[in-house]
Amino acid sequence: MRLYPVIMCGGAGTRLWPASRPSRPKQFIPLSGNRSLFQEAVLRTKPLVSEGGRIIVIGGQAHRAAILEQLHELGVVAQVLLEPEARDSAAAMAVAAAWTEQHDADGVNVFVASDHHIPDHPAFCRAVRKAAAAALEGNIVTLGVKPTAPSAAYGYIHPAAKGLAPVLKFVEKPDSEAARSYIDKGFLWNSGNFILSSRVLLSELAHYAPDVLQSAQAAVEGARGEVFELGAAFRSAPRISIDYALMERTQRAWVLPVDFQWSDLGAWDAVAATGEGEFGGHIFEDAEGCMARAPEGVVIAALGVRNLAIVVESDAVLVCDLSRAQDVRKVVERLRKSSPQHIDFSTPPEEELAAGAFRFREWLRLRALPLWSSIGQADDGGFAELLNLDGRRVVAERSARVQARQIYVFAQAGLLGWQGPWRQNVLKGFEYLERSFLRPDGLMRALVTHDGVPLDDGFSVYDQAFFLLALATAKRANVDSAGRAEAVAHSVKMKLLERVDNLHAIVETGDQPYQSNAHMHLLEAALAWAEISEDSSWAVLAEQVAILAMTVFMDPKTGRLKEFFGSDWAPALGEQGQLVEPGHQFEWAWLLARLYIRNGDRACLMAAMTLFDRGLEGVASRGQVAVDALDDAGVVRSRRARLWPQTEWLKAALLLSDLCPSSEKNRFLSEAARAQRALWGYLTEDGLWRDKRLESGRFIDEAAPASSLYHIVSAFAQIAESGILGMEANGAILA
Repeated sequence: MRLYPVIMCGGAGTRLWPASRPSRPKQFIPLSGNRSLFQEAVLRTKPLVSEGGRIIVIGGQAHRAAILEQLHELGVVAQVLLEPEARDSAAAMAVAAAWTEQHDADGVNVFVASDHHIPDHPAFCRAVRKAAAAALEGNIVTLGVKPTAPSAAYGYIHPAAKGLAPVLKFVEKPDSEAARSYIDKGFLWNSGNFILSSRVLLSELAHYAPDVLQSAQAAVEGARGEVFELGAAFRSAPRISIDYALMERTQRAWVLPVDFQWSDLGAWDAVAATGEGEFGGHIFEDAEGCMARAPEGVVIAALGVRNLAIVVESDAVLVCDLSRAQDVRKVVERLRKSSPQHIDFSTPPEEELAAGAFRFREWLRLRALPLWSSIGQADDGGFAELLNLDGRRVVAERSARVQARQIYVFAQAGLLGWQGPWRQNVLKGFEYLERSFLRPDGLMRALVTHDGVPLDDGFSVYDQAFFLLALATAKRANVDSAGRAEAVAHSVKMKLLERVDNLHAIVETGDQPYQSNAHMHLLEAALAWAEISEDSSWAVLAEQVAILAMTVFMDPKTGRLKEFFGSDWAPALGEQGQLVEPGHQFEWAWLLARLYIRNGDRACLMAAMTLFDRGLEGVASRGQVAVDALDDAGVVRSRRARLWPQTEWLKAALLLSDLCPSSEKNRFLSEAARAQRALWGYLTEDGLWRDKRLESGRFIDEAAPASSLYHIVSAFAQIAESGILGMEANGAILA
């Protein structure tokens, strides 16, 4: 028997204002102990998961960050389903059951509320396992708590007999007198926990609430990844609770009596009753039966008072007699009219695409380019490999790829209208490159010392591709005084083509000769030359590389593009052959989309859109950044996230927003905005950047690598071309 606990994260908890707000409802705050109620629910259900089962969390998109952050704190991996809007419990449960059935037709769901207080975890698990055995027989089992006192705060269940038994009826929250009579008749509190097989739930909904089922199944169609945003069909689901949609109508309802401590912590009196509801600093003098909660830095002092809840937040204070705790919702209703800004915490809006693009422009124009064109280039013309975050140049070996990339950067800056010394940077860079890096055969050696002494005379196709890109961009910027750029580029290209095998693939040098990455940058260079040269061989080369990408590098079943291959160009054995880099999915998508603009071949556009979606599998939902690596099933292999994948995500999203069907445009623009916000997390105000972000969100403390500026400027060039800045791409955008 495989159990799939489903933690339901709906509900606003208005009776727990001001601590509980729509943006931070009660399940995500510590109300009884140091962990949140949601975290307690996760730990309570975790022992139930075995033999391939999985915890499922369903909540609103607005609470994505809270869900993921609190799961991360516990070190628990769960399947997260995010609702585009709340549609009550029936639709949420239907979605979770539909996901479960897709993955395990025999799975049993355990639906639990995320905001209940059940301190005895082992007793809860024993009850669930007993109920699950009955669920395997086709029953819908709920846990009925044996009442400890008459309460008008809970619904009631009338069982047909003692022990595990059919339900005769469900009763709404009664008044105190009726509650007392219910207890005398053996009624149980309705805990809102349900245990049943996913197949039974879907079958019952098909009979009693087919509209709920239809919307839920459509919303979960194609679900993949640890975090999945439910489709738009979810919005059409009826807004109805599971009690009304099914439980009051089904003939399969059973109840299992339980006597462990349980509370829905629906109001401050219930929180106080746990004995663990106090939070923060307080001083009580002759104050009895009181509970105080204060944020960090605030102390509550109470003198000569009785039976009060005193709850302080940054913008509001509640003082409430605990006997009137149920009436806090009346205060909230009055606030909606008189002071609506206090209904929720104020949160700054996410930066929109255009605003971020203008900020990006000024950062490049006034910070990054001036810094890297001055301190970032030595007197001998060589570009620095690294700058410390205090702006000092790091003495380090110089690589061919960085020299070529920086030439591209400043030539591109000139094309975008930057008025700094870009032409001088390019000319000095070429002089240094020719003096220190060019071998007698016209190819670039890999590495020299800081003083320009050859250190590694070998070459790579990857490095030569950047040499070709630098030559093309400089020529386009009219920095080719001797008129030799095209002849040099042609010579380099011909030498690289000597390494072509019978599949028209180019064999790289080094330990990984059969790889896609070198081809990717060769495609970039070929496209750059095809745009400015009358030599048709550049366009032919671009087409050949694109065909390789679509027919060899991309997996025909999944659409994911692999990195390493064997000599027969089948994926390499072991982990190398399973590696998928989200940043490269985006980068290839951008290049194939550019080729589509030239050749009009929709196969290129379709492949680009597929690759973009495969790249999105690597956008870590908790941090909203593109991570370094997946495996060939789309599962995250490395949660570290470097800077450069964020730029490729941004470039591809912007270009595809111009080329995709109109129905997809907003999706791509939304992704571009997300990518740009992710990129801003890496950039410093001084024109530098952090390169490696750990899963915790902390950055590795290291110097800024010059190689990232190629990615950053390339991303901004795509912003300029997109028209987001409201300017024509006429060469003056960085002026």
